[in-house]
Amino acid sequence: MQSKVTRYLILTFACLISASAINLFLVPHQLLSGGIGGIAIILYYLFGLPIGTMTLIMNIPLLFAAYRLLGKPYTMDVIFGTVVFSVAIDAMMFLQNFPIVDDSLLAAIYGGVFTGIGYGIVFRFNGSTGGFDIVAAIVKKYYALNMGAVNFSLNCIIMLVAAGFFGPKLAMLTLISMFVAAKLTDKVVAGFNNKKTVMIISSKSEKIADEIIKEVGRGVTFLKGEGAFTHQHKDIIFVVVNLTQIGKIKLLVDLLDPMAFMIVQDANEVMGRGFTLPGTQIEEMIKLKNSAVRK
Repeated sequence: MQSKVTRYLILTFACLISASAINLFLVPHQLLSGGIGGIAIILYYLFGLPIGTMTLIMNIPLLFAAYRLLGKPYTMDVIFGTVVFSVAIDAMMFLQNFPIVDDSLLAAIYGGVFTGIGYGIVFRFNGSTGGFDIVAAIVKKYYALNMGAVNFSLNCIIMLVAAGFFGPKLAMLTLISMFVAAKLTDKVVAGFNNKKTVMIISSKSEKIADEIIKEVGRGVTFLKGEGAFTHQHKDIIFVVVNLTQIGKIKLLVDLLDPMAFMIVQDANEVMGRGFTLPGTQIEEMIKLKNSAVRK
């Protein structure tokens, strides 16, 4: 029960971040956000209708659709995020009278940063603020389309409407804000402390692996590989490292085998010993597990 309360408190805090960003940075500079909120902001600029109230009203049919097509558990979480986010936008409208920056470009960037952080926290804790997320989830379930592609397509329509009503400058600044928000959302969801995975194909894999363990301090795994042309079996080195350790690995490989083939890829989130759990904690977990088995 306590963990559920904590989760809803975090979701509330995240909604407050995004709502305050809309009122502090976007609205004072006539900028838009993505999704249903973006449509509500357009209605606010044109007719003076409250952003939060319109966001909630436009979400009502989507929430009914979510309940029927996606189930009750999903819809309950979406209702919470939608209501809190909508109420927060209207409750914090007074912030529009205290704009922090004068430059529209800076406002777009700051707005994107803070709305992205807020949305990222919401998604990281398996929440939602409704809107196009519901549409994307329904389309994905019944038509097997990518949720990101659906969201992007719907937001492009908002951009075209914005360009038609308010001119290309506002549309471009909105695009910048949405791009920054998307990047920050991804970063918060995946984690800022990105790791790198390295795969090394070499005839001296044993020696390279030993040096990585000794000099870099990372565990190494051998994957079995076979050359398609030569049919020669090889041990492929697989290792996960911090970004700051990549240079040392490149130097080691270059010194030990200049002909080695190396691939470096992003690993957004890494869990396990040496990254999210210290060795002593894992040993305690193993002891508890063994104790449970003996009982």
